[in-house]
Amino acid sequence: MSSSRYDRAITVFSPDGHLFQVEYAMEAVQKGTTAVGVRGKDMIVIGVEKKSTAKLQDPRTIRKIHQLDDSICLSFAGLTADARVLINRARVECQSYRLTLEDSPSVEYIARFVAGIQQRYTQRPGVRPFGISLLICGFDVETGEPQLYQTDPSGTFSAWKATATGKQGKNVREFLEKKYEEGVADPVKLTIKALLEVVESGSKNIEVAVMTRSETLRILSDEEVAKFVAEIEAEQAAEEAVASRPGGGK
Repeated sequence: MSSSRYDRAITVFSPDGHLFQVEYAMEAVQKGTTAVGVRGKDMIVIGVEKKSTAKLQDPRTIRKIHQLDDSICLSFAGLTADARVLINRARVECQSYRLTLEDSPSVEYIARFVAGIQQRYTQRPGVRPFGISLLICGFDVETGEPQLYQTDPSGTFSAWKATATGKQGKNVREFLEKKYEEGVADPVKLTIKALLEVVESGSKNIEVAVMTRSETLRILSDEEVAKFVAEIEAEQAAEEAVASRPGGGK
């Protein structure tokens, strides 16, 4: 059945149970640049595909990795303007939580808060869903364990060990499923490897940030990312050389 009769109002279900405006918002996420999150033993790593900027444009104004609180940060895929609204709401909630309870909010609390806002925008007339998916990560206030959550335009949120969203996010998740191991020794390298599956121009279009228990969000310099990319390419070249030798694939 055609969706044209049911996609004009966000509050109207189609006969087969679809909310087409929410599904269209998820399509907007799939058109966004890729974001990857990996949870290590004692650190969280977020990597994103950077859009190429104009020669006269200041790249600092279009970052996709943002800090919300001392121990919480996020990245996103989808519409940047929608992300800005939710990021500001999340930052205000972090400040309000600290002011009211004199403690840091948990990662799960902020993920639930943001997902609640996204869900409310799927059932009210006169609004549209947020066309973004967020990766929210940080460290648990009580246990100090790293945590990673993902939200989507429908308002659902879930915890992950490693995940990806945005363009070709499914392919990157499949790569992570094959390569991820509990307590991964080098989550930074794994994150960059995952991004290289979909980023064609190498380190120039990759941005990576690291957060540890003792260190707030730190964005790696271009030189650091390029060094990791060079190591990964050297390892891949060595593996291909071994495989190309007679009997090397056995």
